Amino acid sequence: MVRHVAVVGAGVSGLAAIKCCLEEGLEPTCFERSEDIGGLWRYEDQAEEGRASIYRTVFTNSCKEMMCYSDFPFPDDHPNYMHNTRLQQYICKYAKHFDLLRHIRFKTLVTNVKKRPDFSVTGQWEVVTQRNGKEETAVFDAVMVCSGHHVYPNLPLDDFPGIQKFKGCYFHSREYKEPEKFRGKKVLVVGLGNSGSDIAVELSTVASQVYLSSRSGSWVMSRVWDNGYPWDMLVVTRFRTWLGNILPSMLSDWLYVRGMNRFFKHENFGLMPLNRTSRKEPVFNDDLPSRIACGVVVMKPNVKEFRETSVLFQDGTVQDDVDVVVFATGYSYSYPFMEDDSIIKSRDDQVTLYKGILPPHLEKPTMAVIGLVQSLGPIIPTADLQCRWAIKVFQGQCVLPSVSEMMDDIDEKMGKKLKWYGNSTTLQTDYVTYMDELASAIGVKPNVLKLLLTDPRLALEVFFGPCSPYQFRLRGPGKWSGARKAILTQWDRTLR
Repeated sequence: MVRHVAVVGAGVSGLAAIKCCLEEGLEPTCFERSEDIGGLWRYEDQAEEGRASIYRTVFTNSCKEMMCYSDFPFPDDHPNYMHNTRLQQYICKYAKHFDLLRHIRFKTLVTNVKKRPDFSVTGQWEVVTQRNGKEETAVFDAVMVCSGHHVYPNLPLDDFPGIQKFKGCYFHSREYKEPEKFRGKKVLVVGLGNSGSDIAVELSTVASQVYLSSRSGSWVMSRVWDNGYPWDMLVVTRFRTWLGNILPSMLSDWLYVRGMNRFFKHENFGLMPLNRTSRKEPVFNDDLPSRIACGVVVMKPNVKEFRETSVLFQDGTVQDDVDVVVFATGYSYSYPFMEDDSIIKSRDDQVTLYKGILPPHLEKPTMAVIGLVQSLGPIIPTADLQCRWAIKVFQGQCVLPSVSEMMDDIDEKMGKKLKWYGNSTTLQTDYVTYMDELASAIGVKPNVLKLLLTDPRLALEVFFGPCSPYQFRLRGPGKWSGARKAILTQWDRTLR
């Protein structure tokens, strides 16, 4: 029987894991290598080894009503999109409100996690930690891995011939903090993701010129949509998901491309994705199109070769006198504390997890990886629901199919992922579909038809309105008495 649970990491996923354990009567012990909670969202002036790193001006891409914990809304006076310091304050309030800090061991590094010799019978894990140079070993009934996937930079220098002879400065975007040191420089940013576009836009205010290189282009979205409402409160809805599932793919693709081009034609800005119908997560940047239009950011294709002071691009153009290169080339997921990392990456070095959470080949289902799924939706409520599902599995209250059935499910979802999102190390998925899948398994998915008969106002908001986290607290285990009110007043808080 699972009772003692080890939680690795005290970011937004780790805190959700602690709280969910406590709600189910389990005893969590969280190990956090740094001195505070927050993980990715806790800004530091210097990038720290083994910990996610953000730049000073990072803001959220999801609005407050969509990205909160499902039973802990943001304060009314918070803006729709928040600076990282505001979000860190919210995370600290959450931890204090639910009394989570006493379950965290700070400045404690997890160095090894391995199965006990009798794992096939007990499902127990041996966890080795290090603090102040002292090593400790403890046995846990289950482990929840909440260490994130924005820690280990992906810097594929072999893909960039000539980089060794480049005389300028180059580094991964995780090292970037603020723009002032690049004043008057010519800067090339490689990679058109959220970080790459943010950094390019910010540098364009001080650099003499910024070039933004993209291999395959990307859709670029603004945080603000129709009538000034947050994009996700209009886009991430059950109705839109249902519509996308029933429409013929040709019509669905046409509507998708039309929607993405609604504010500006990407082709005119050098941003058009090679695969325009891919549902891969778009870039969120309110300023990039205008910076391109003003000429302070120049779009370039993929780099073909670096030279001593210049860069040759795939289209044959050469840019001379480049001073700095920022590689915004993403991250690799890694779990160095796992003695056997094939538990998580069991096939072709790819993530192989049932529901994006559970290693399917374990003799006992007592390990969960939280927060590795990526969707057009916020991570906090996703991790929250993942934790609720995982703990029901630990307790045997959520029955799993056979290993072969779990692998078939993984293969089916991998095929859909490749079709809709392309190749990616993370588990890309549709937000509403994924959340409903987990919610159904533990009995917390809202029953829209039943609500239509008993509470039609709520039913209409649940189906046509934003798929906000509160929906998964309306019924079943973990029901929150404030969920209905939170749903019916979410637009009021957005307009304040």
